[in-house]
Amino acid sequence: MAWNEPGNSNNKDPWGNKGGKDQGPPDLDEIYKDTMNKLKKSFGGKGGGSASNNNNSGGGISSSGLILVAVILFFVWGYLGLSTIKEAERGVVLRFGQFHSIIEPGLQWQPAFIDKVIAVNVESVASLTSSGKMLTKDENVVIVEMEVQYRIENPRHFLFSVTEPVYSLRQATDSALRYVVGHSTMDNVLTTGREEVRQQTWQLLEETIERYNLGIQVVDVNFLPARPPEQVKPAFDDAIAAQEDENRYIQEAQAYAKAREPQARGVVRRMEEEAKAYKERVILEARGEVARFEKLLPEFEAAPKVTRDRLYLETMEQVYSNTTKIVLDSEGSGNMIYLPLDKILQQQQNRNQEQNNQSGLDSGQYSPPVTSSSRSSSQSSGLRDSNRFAGGR
Repeated sequence: MAWNEPGNSNNKDPWGNKGGKDQGPPDLDEIYKDTMNKLKKSFGGKGGGSASNNNNSGGGISSSGLILVAVILFFVWGYLGLSTIKEAERGVVLRFGQFHSIIEPGLQWQPAFIDKVIAVNVESVASLTSSGKMLTKDENVVIVEMEVQYRIENPRHFLFSVTEPVYSLRQATDSALRYVVGHSTMDNVLTTGREEVRQQTWQLLEETIERYNLGIQVVDVNFLPARPPEQVKPAFDDAIAAQEDENRYIQEAQAYAKAREPQARGVVRRMEEEAKAYKERVILEARGEVARFEKLLPEFEAAPKVTRDRLYLETMEQVYSNTTKIVLDSEGSGNMIYLPLDKILQQQQNRNQEQNNQSGLDSGQYSPPVTSSSRSSSQSSGLRDSNRFAGGR
């Protein structure tokens, strides 16, 4: 049932007016005064009891309340001044908007609303890429691309020396790369001179960022594979393939040389050792011959003819022991007699073997073949006969 419905005995006004008098919203001034009275009571002041006598209320905020508020505000201000700087960061302190100092990692406190701390990461490595079509020294166009890895070295210079340090670094990289490529030939940029282009670009880039105080340190510069325009790409691919074949052939030749050189040195060493051994042998043989002749000299002086004949016979024995052919010259006839001892000995051995085999077959006994010892004995007997014949001459 509604509060103002006819027949309702309660008939209470929700805004505090009983009996339905002065129906309407409450007065805002009264709400404000009631609120102020409550606040004054909480801080030790005196307040009125009703809205009708609010004008007579007196008192103010006590000193203890002000101290409490001041202490709370002080702790809030101190808490707002705390800041944590990570291990990889450095804090740049601005006091009233002006650079003041750089703080180290850890928990730091700076006065709030007076100092402002900007954390800058000085250990992480970032990268940027610069690329484009560039003109070489020999008036050829190449498409080059370079990647620069950097980190922040000086936080103050990085924040306040230039407006956008990363953009400035990109522009400096592009300028240095175009300068170096413009002073290099196309073959060097594409093939053999890539490392030289990389080193020169790095050096020129460091000189540029040092003059501008960017606060950035270049960690590494990677010269990515350059390529010619698409219209001439097949020809340059053939040139690069030919260069790779050249390098491969050179490496194979070097490997072959490294493999053959130890062998050649071994052969040379062996020949040197053999030559030294031959030298020593010849020297020792010569000394032996000299010693032998020195011993024969007294015997020769005592009996020259006997010594001469004995030396002759010994020499002939050595000569005839190494030959199987003998040529005889009959005295005064002028005829030469050739004795093929090897043929004669071979025929005699074959004849003896056939006879032994035949006799063995007839008697049913087996006769062994002629051995090398029997053959050598027969040869030595024939040689002794020939030597005897020659000595009789």
